[in-house]
Amino acid sequence: MSQAKSYRRVLRHLTTAFAAILVFLALIVPNQIFRLPPGNSVSTALLRIPVEALVAGALLLLLPERGRLGRARRPIAAGLGVLLGVLTVVKFVDIGFFAVLARRFDPVLDWALFDDGFNFMSDSLGRPAAIGIAVGALALAAALIAGMTWAVLRLSGILIAHRAWAWRGLGTVGVAWAALAAIGFQLIGGIPVASHTAADLAAHTALALPNDLRDRKQFAQEVTVDAYRDRPGDQMLTALKDKDVIISFVESYGRDALENPEFNGAVQQTLATNGDKLAKAGFASRSGWLTSSTAGGGSWLAHATFLSGLWIDNEQRYRSLVATDRLTLTSAFGKAGHRTVGVQPGITFAWPEGRFYGYDHIYDAHMLGYHGPAFSWSTMPDQFVMSAFQKLEYAKKDRGSLLAEITLTSSHTPWAPVPTMLDWEALGDGSVYGPMEAAAESPQTVWKDDKKIRNEYGRSVAYSIDSLLSYVEKYADDDLVMVFLGDHQPAPVVVGQNATRDVPITIVAKDPKVFERIAPWGWTAGLKPATDAPNWRMDTFRDRFFAAYGPEGDPH
Repeated sequence: MSQAKSYRRVLRHLTTAFAAILVFLALIVPNQIFRLPPGNSVSTALLRIPVEALVAGALLLLLPERGRLGRARRPIAAGLGVLLGVLTVVKFVDIGFFAVLARRFDPVLDWALFDDGFNFMSDSLGRPAAIGIAVGALALAAALIAGMTWAVLRLSGILIAHRAWAWRGLGTVGVAWAALAAIGFQLIGGIPVASHTAADLAAHTALALPNDLRDRKQFAQEVTVDAYRDRPGDQMLTALKDKDVIISFVESYGRDALENPEFNGAVQQTLATNGDKLAKAGFASRSGWLTSSTAGGGSWLAHATFLSGLWIDNEQRYRSLVATDRLTLTSAFGKAGHRTVGVQPGITFAWPEGRFYGYDHIYDAHMLGYHGPAFSWSTMPDQFVMSAFQKLEYAKKDRGSLLAEITLTSSHTPWAPVPTMLDWEALGDGSVYGPMEAAAESPQTVWKDDKKIRNEYGRSVAYSIDSLLSYVEKYADDDLVMVFLGDHQPAPVVVGQNATRDVPITIVAKDPKVFERIAPWGWTAGLKPATDAPNWRMDTFRDRFFAAYGPEGDPH
């Protein structure tokens, strides 16, 4: 009998210890996982005092043992447990957002991104695995909330059963927390011992709605400010009146693709090789940097920022923008007399936002004549996209000036399989890509090795750029002006958590007058911007471009 009691006593101690550890970790682990130092220092980083535990413990101890307030102790403890469970779920979501998008989760605006995340997992791991992960994530969320509720109830019972010792302990630890907070003491750089991690997370989550409402009002004012809104069409982009202009976004083409020695070799080689070929064909180029409004994903936010001249860094701003008649780069060309087309191989469904951008015609994934396999997320290789554009628009005889916005997707996550360049005359309807896709490494294989992920990322960007610049060499005439840029840096799995949001931008043309207009910009000659080349916020480019190529930009 005494042995059975001993087992039960040990079990009670173990469950209490487990509850304490569960609550402690939920309170002190940061939502940016990279803040935890590597190796043996992790245990040191966990030596923290969570102020939330002190406050909650004091609250429960202050309630009387009897009466209405005494009876409320258990519901209050349960409520605190549910709250901690919900915050822990939000913390896990934050960790995922920091890993993919290099930012925290917005509990008001970001729910739509879970669909994109599911599609990414389907492409990378297969649909059954993606469904399994989604179900597992929901089960984990429910388990965390239930587990935290149980843990807090368990610990609250221990506190009440040992009220005097609990007060002494809370008082001692509280004094220690106040002293450590006052001096800002840290065992590991950037991680204070006097912790208030959970309180910060709760405050951010609670303030998300009022902050987003405030941002909506601010954006409503910003969108009305436009110096070019009422300018007549014959006074817009006059220096490009007789030019064909291509604006092309290269997916995930960021500063690190050029400057990170771990994986920039393929991109550097592609730029060097194509630079020589273009120079022999009579083309020149200038390059600079832009700071994107997003990182790791959310390409549509960067596209909207670049084309509208407004900072679009969340879904609320994007939806508000496309409901207006804001003048965009593309609609400005239409106003100036160009035919405007959007070539969007990533669009596979209805895209009403296309009307906002002012396209005369949109070629989505179903309208480019492709009958080959998809390359993971990318519906077709970029070289085929450029070839389709050539046949459908650029090669037409007796046409007027053309503006094409072309989005290239072969360098979209998961960066596998990566196509290779083919003879332009051999592309046909795309069925030639079948054996290539079947023989390439799958995303499931690539994503088992971080080094391989980075290498394949570099190869995919090099392929996209090669598709674009090889097209210029083969098909462009003397009146083509191409502007190509990255939309954002890739995910932190490639560039780490501390990467910039910088992306390269380049203008390619034969006519020297095109570059005379932008000489004051100070951009680097060539396809690669110097490290210290001018770096502007992406939303400022539209007005600079309008000014440079409008009547006021005439250097004579």
